[in-house]
Amino acid sequence: MEIIDANTSTLTNYEVLKLLTSLKGKGDQARNQSGSATITYETIKYLEGTPASVQTEGCFKTFLEKVKKFGLTKKEKLMLMNLRPQTAVEISLVLKIVQAPEEERLTEEQTDELIQLIQNTLPEKML
Repeated sequence: MEIIDANTSTLTNYEVLKLLTSLKGKGDQARNQSGSATITYETIKYLEGTPASVQTEGCFKTFLEKVKKFGLTKKEKLMLMNLRPQTAVEISLVLKIVQAPEEERLTEEQTDELIQLIQNTLPEKML
């Protein structure tokens, strides 16, 4: 495997859903012939069942502005937006995946505040 562009940015699930939905409407012949149409369809179907289907650019801008005070990395912010953790355990797992497992970066109060921020700014999928 070869890395073609190491500076490629990562996308939120919302951005992937938006991109694939726009590509689906174009009816790209080459995409259909290569079998990627099925992958596109299945990915859209999956993402439509997640919070990504009801989130907006506005909610992400608000979230990113309010989360600055926690000193999170880009990867941590991305994971929080995609996973939308609801408990302190989930938050600690997201932060420990990115950082060294023995580090505690947020106090209990900060973790609770972050959970409230996620619940108030990132809408969840309604059943």
